[in-house]
Amino acid sequence: MGGAVPFFVNATAGTTVLGAFDPIDEIANICEKHNLWLHVDACWGGGALVSKKHKHLLKGIQRVNSVAWNLHKMLMATLQCSAFLVRDKSCLLQRCHCAGASYLFQQDKFYDVSYDTGDKSVQCSRKPDAFKFWLVWKAVGTRELEYRICDTFPCLNYFVLKKKKKCHSQPEFANVCFWYIPPSLRNLPESPELWKKLHTVAPVVKERMMKKGSMMIGYQKHGDKPNFFRMVVISPQVSKQDLDFVLDEIHRLGKDL
Repeated sequence: MGGAVPFFVNATAGTTVLGAFDPIDEIANICEKHNLWLHVDACWGGGALVSKKHKHLLKGIQRVNSVAWNLHKMLMATLQCSAFLVRDKSCLLQRCHCAGASYLFQQDKFYDVSYDTGDKSVQCSRKPDAFKFWLVWKAVGTRELEYRICDTFPCLNYFVLKKKKKCHSQPEFANVCFWYIPPSLRNLPESPELWKKLHTVAPVVKERMMKKGSMMIGYQKHGDKPNFFRMVVISPQVSKQDLDFVLDEIHRLGKDL
């Protein structure tokens, strides 16, 4: 748009479909140079921060202006547990959300009224999400939270190496996106006709697995690519046997297509 002046940049740490991470450090260099607000959507990938081995995926996160993080995802806090963090120290959230309700937040209390966090949030006191995460952290400890992150990656690596299905992309996080190609399509050359036929496979397999009740895995298309399965592993209790079952079951349900 002619004459428009950019003021905000949104980066993503762990995209919903592919689990991809933007280079935050490099983007921060540009934003600082041009005085732009840098926000990071880390709703999915923020959990990598608690892992010494994988926190490099969010390198530069300390330089951004704001971060969104859903702790009920990778860290498995109780639904719903979401955080919106800002570096701004000018009471930005309070200026945006303050209701000015004197019957709730009296200003002549004996303590520092800046601790009345309910007057800074979208839903007042109805979402004590920080307390939910504190309870999880207190219950399991830092090591267990890190274990929840780190223990999923060996399973994912096993899944990628084990399967004979075609990958949409190499996984960067806990997402493995792949096509199941039925025997009838395996000898066809890559072409628009193959993509058209392959596009119908995942929905049928998904319908069959739901009706059978054996498992439930989502599918997704991306750009001009046909539907593919989106496998996400976040529980440290998932075993290699579970992953073998997933692959075998997809083949059982789709081998006649």
